[in-house]
Amino acid sequence: MKNTSSVALSDLISPTTINLNLASTDRDSVLNELVRQIPQLAGQPAAQQTLLRALREREQLNSTGIGDGVALPHARNALVGLVDEPIIVFGRHAAGIPYGAIDSIPARLFFLLIAPTVTQRLGILARLSRVLRDPKLRQSLLAAEQPEQVIALIREAEEKL
Repeated sequence: MKNTSSVALSDLISPTTINLNLASTDRDSVLNELVRQIPQLAGQPAAQQTLLRALREREQLNSTGIGDGVALPHARNALVGLVDEPIIVFGRHAAGIPYGAIDSIPARLFFLLIAPTVTQRLGILARLSRVLRDPKLRQSLLAAEQPEQVIALIREAEEKL
């Protein structure tokens, strides 16, 4: 088991887990779209449904829209057996969709996080929240044209922490 504090956020994202053109128009559809980006769950509809159910339950508690057009959907409980390592799926929506954020700004940047343990999830969420406070990073993510750019931007932001 990797120590989360030593695993870079940029190592948890890959070009296959990045969608720069989300097409959904509501929260549930976006969650579906993000879950379909997870290579480890491809061809496993039961696992995808389990994850979607957990994500929706978490959203019912309160929105994972953290403001500034960013949402960090994640399940509240450990998803033991679904994934062996933490995974971040990044999605970007051109117009943004209402996501119930405290500032009411529609979410355009989505970081879906799945981790096998609660400790990993909490550590990764904290680091993601810290790097995403930077308005320049958010602007750059909105402008990125290639998945590799997204990974490089996150790596650079994390190195500045």
